[in-house]
Amino acid sequence: MELTINWKEKMAFSGVTPSGHEIILDAAPEVGGENSGPRPTELLLQAVAGCTGMDIISVLHKMRLEPSAFQMDVKGERAEDHPKRFTTINIHYALDGELPEDKVVRAIQLSKDKYCSVSHSLNSEITLSYSINGVPGEKVI
Repeated sequence: MELTINWKEKMAFSGVTPSGHEIILDAAPEVGGENSGPRPTELLLQAVAGCTGMDIISVLHKMRLEPSAFQMDVKGERAEDHPKRFTTINIHYALDGELPEDKVVRAIQLSKDKYCSVSHSLNSEITLSYSINGVPGEKVI
């Protein structure tokens, strides 16, 4: 998967996802942004919830179970010091319908332990490279 993100102005960046959706990222005015889009950390929290939600729906469908409603309340706690990473993410799943508890618990557990690529990526190693004015950088970061 590859994509390109372009700086627009001030703290705003814009990019088109591989699936063709444009996303604008920005910061709050107090740190130099104009609030023209969500913060990257907000998208990260939403991505974790969206990923696990899709997993749960997929697993329940395989079990021939159909929720009538599904909502997630997500709370992310961040460290006080930089890089202010998420230290905990709590997701409360609220499902309605004819759903046996053991099956819902199994779907949630499978998402957490096996399927949710977003949450499992939070601990991945990230390699960085750079170029300045088209010239590749010499240092590996």
